[in-house]
Amino acid sequence: MRPGPFRAPDIIERMSPDRSRSPDSPAVALGGYAATRVIGLAVLALAAVATGKDGLHRLTGRWDSVWYVRIAEHGYGYEATLPNGSVHSDLAFFPLFPALERALSTVLPVDAATAGLLVSWAASLAAAWGIYAVGSYVAGRPTGVVLAVLWGVYPTAFVQSMAYTETLFTALAAWSVLAVLRDRWILAGALCALAGLTRPTAAALIAAIGITALATVVRERKLPVRMVAGVLLAPLGWLAYIVYVGVREGSATAYFDVQAAWGNSIDGGVALARFIWGLPPLAALGLCAALALLAWLVVLCVRQKQPLPLLVYTIAVVVVSLIGAAYFGSRPRLMMPAFGLLLPAAAALVRLRVRNRVLVLTGLALASGAYGAFTLLGSGPP
Repeated sequence: MRPGPFRAPDIIERMSPDRSRSPDSPAVALGGYAATRVIGLAVLALAAVATGKDGLHRLTGRWDSVWYVRIAEHGYGYEATLPNGSVHSDLAFFPLFPALERALSTVLPVDAATAGLLVSWAASLAAAWGIYAVGSYVAGRPTGVVLAVLWGVYPTAFVQSMAYTETLFTALAAWSVLAVLRDRWILAGALCALAGLTRPTAAALIAAIGITALATVVRERKLPVRMVAGVLLAPLGWLAYIVYVGVREGSATAYFDVQAAWGNSIDGGVALARFIWGLPPLAALGLCAALALLAWLVVLCVRQKQPLPLLVYTIAVVVVSLIGAAYFGSRPRLMMPAFGLLLPAAAALVRLRVRNRVLVLTGLALASGAYGAFTLLGSGPP
């Protein structure tokens, strides 16, 4: 049966006083998600005290966060030359997140770095709510609650507490997928356009909207104007930034050249294969096992018969994350927006008793927090 149109009251009704006390309400999902992030920050704070390092600085003053703050404060145009001669340009970073940092630091008495944290934290709640809504639509409200909390205990979930773009992108993607499921094509396209101004991974969301629209046309043998409008809207943000960089640099391939200088070109997985080949045998075996687990999760998503837009988006995010030549340690973070991967586990956890479910999720939150503290205080960039 074709889903009815998405209506704001559908979501608002779930936040009514009666629903807000229900164990499968959005309020419970957001509360559970927020609890995972509090646990992660608490573990980071304890580890920072134990090591004598500044945990807060790790959230705002290192790696990509620094680049976003510089763009927010000074606009585009900064380049850094590495000892090997490669040039890293800030044009590799999409504009929506630093624009929000700049706007928020203008209206509030905070600097751009603090504004980045506020944007990221607010977006994380919006993402958790959107993930809950998609999970509820696909597998019921209890599964939606667990799905939102599971996203908060993802191994690299500490990035959700940093001034990074993952939470903003995931929020836009989740609500866009839900809009497609609810047959709100124009809303889906508009949200996708904003996602395209946030991260290059928006290509996965664009593909999900386009493929779903094509399948719908073939199935229903008609082409609604609003569907066409949504499909045309979807890539505009991504394309607009690619064109901007091209015009600014005077080259049609300028954006891709900038990314290549950062080591982020698409190579079909060659860099990943070389990385695995260069590892010690046991480490290579462990990584291959991890990739096999990832493939198994994708198979479970297919067997779960997830809706087409969610399934295409999830698989596309995974593929894009694996076929690039990016720094290997960043790949788990790049896959984090693919929340559909967690849906089979969420459906399984719902079958447990509430007490056991809470214990499992709490344990995962502590493990995720410990990994995050190790990465932020003593390892390389995520």
